[in-house]
Amino acid sequence: MVNDEISKLASSWNFRSSLLNLKDFFTLLSIMKDTIILYPNIARGHLVSMVELGKLILTHHPSFSITILILTPSTTINTTNTIACDSNAQYIATVSATTPSITFHRIPFTPYTSSTTPFLPPHLLSLQISHLNTQNVFQTFQSLSKTSNIKAIVMDFMNFTSPKALTGNLNIPVYFYYTSGASTLSLLLHFPTVHQAAIKPLKGHPLPLRIPGLPALTTDVFPEEAKDPSNYSYQVFLEIAESMRGSVGIIVNTFEAVEEKVIRALSEDETMPPLYCIGPVISEPYGEEDKGCLTWLDSQPCQSVVFLCFGSMGRFSKVQLKEIAIGLEKSEQRFLWVARSELDGVDTEEPSLGELLPEGFLERTKEKGMVVKDWAPQAEILSHDSVGGFVTHCGWNSVLEAICEGVPMVAWPLYAEQKMNRVILVQEMKVALAVNESKDGLVSGTELGDRVKELMESERGKDIRQKIFKMKISAAEARAEGGSSRVALNNLARLWKQG
Repeated sequence: MVNDEISKLASSWNFRSSLLNLKDFFTLLSIMKDTIILYPNIARGHLVSMVELGKLILTHHPSFSITILILTPSTTINTTNTIACDSNAQYIATVSATTPSITFHRIPFTPYTSSTTPFLPPHLLSLQISHLNTQNVFQTFQSLSKTSNIKAIVMDFMNFTSPKALTGNLNIPVYFYYTSGASTLSLLLHFPTVHQAAIKPLKGHPLPLRIPGLPALTTDVFPEEAKDPSNYSYQVFLEIAESMRGSVGIIVNTFEAVEEKVIRALSEDETMPPLYCIGPVISEPYGEEDKGCLTWLDSQPCQSVVFLCFGSMGRFSKVQLKEIAIGLEKSEQRFLWVARSELDGVDTEEPSLGELLPEGFLERTKEKGMVVKDWAPQAEILSHDSVGGFVTHCGWNSVLEAICEGVPMVAWPLYAEQKMNRVILVQEMKVALAVNESKDGLVSGTELGDRVKELMESERGKDIRQKIFKMKISAAEARAEGGSSRVALNNLARLWKQG
C-alpha cells in the first residue's frame, strides 16, 4: 500500500519543472521515510513541548518523518483557559512555515459538554477533551497506517487514553511523553500503590509517604483533585498511572544530573517501564509576545532584576496582586513582573494595571520596576544578563528554562504538580527558596518581599546561585554528543528503526 502511494505521487510529479511544490515534496518524503506519530495534549504548553520533541528527533535523526496529530475544537472551552483551535493556530502556522518537515494532521473534534462530562478543574479540561476523542484518533491511526510506515507513536500522558484503545490491532509501539520531571512522574506512577495501600483519603493523612528516590513527602504535595477517591479526577489519575506503568516506555523531559536519585530508583524498579530522559527540551520563542520589556532590561545592571511570571493560568485576585506589589516595593529590588488578574479573559472590560495595583505603586517604582500586562517572552527574559532571580509558579517548562540559564528561583506553586516541583527545587536540587502561604492560599507582601530580598542579597542566595550555575553546565553536557540525554534519544531511535 505504501509503495503504491509513492508510485502515484512520483508519477504525477513533474520533475522537469523548476517550480516544485514543496508540500508535495515533503508528503512524498514522509511516505518514503519511517514515520513517528506524536499525539500531544491540546493545552498550549503540552503542544509546544511535543513540537520541540519532534524538532529534537529530526535534528539528530533526520531519517525519520514527524507527523503531529492536532485536535481542532471549534470553540473556546472556558473563559480562563483558552485551549481552543484559535489559541494554537498561529503557533502551528509558524512551525509549519519554519519546519516543513513536521506535518500537522488535524483530527475532527467531538465537542465537550458539561452534561456528558463530570466536572474537572480548568487545568484538566484538555485531558477530558482528549479522552472524548479517542475514537476519532483511533480512526486516524488506522488511516495513516495505510499510507505511512509508522514506527512508533508518542502520546502525551495527559491524553487519558490507553495505548490499545488508540492502536487496536496495529502492531505499533506506543510510548508516553511526560512533559514534567522524573520526580512528579514517580509520584504519579506510584499512585496505584498508594491507592492499594488504602491511604485514602489522602487529604490530611498524617504520615509521610515513602517513595524510592524521593524525600519524605506529605500528602500536601498531591494535587487537590487527587486526594479524594470519590472525586472523578482521582479515578482519572489512577487510570493514567496504570496505563503508563503498562507501556513500552516513557520519554521524560528531564536529565540525569538534575534528578539523579529518582531516575535511578525508577530505572532499577523492574515493575516500571523503561525511562528515556531526553531533556531539557526547551521551547523556542515564536515571536507573538511584546518584547518592549527586553529594551528595558538592556538598561539594567547585570543580575539585578527579579523576574516574576506565573504561566498562562497564573491569575490572581486583586487582593493577591496588591500583596505582590507591596512585597516588591518592600524588597527594594529591581523587578519585571508579568501581572495577570483572574478577571482577564472574561466577558467584561479588563481592568487597567492602575486599578489592580496599590495607588501610586507604578509611579513610585518606575525607576526600578516594570509591570507587563498578560504576556512577556519568558525564555528570552531569563537568558538576559540583567535577570538575577525568578519568582515562578514551578511549572516544569519554566523550571527547565531557569536551570538552562542559571537563574535562581523563588518557588510559588499554584496548581497541578507544582507543589511537588517546589519540594524538589528546594529540598533536593537546592536551587530555590520557598514562599509560605496562609491557610487560604494567600502569600503576604511581607513574605514575598523577604524571600525576594533573601534570594538577591543573602549568603544563602549566593549558594543557590552557585548551585544552579553548575546545573546549567550539566544541562548543556546532557544535550551534547555523548551526554546522557543524547544517548537516551539515540537508544530510542535505534529501537524505532529496528521495530
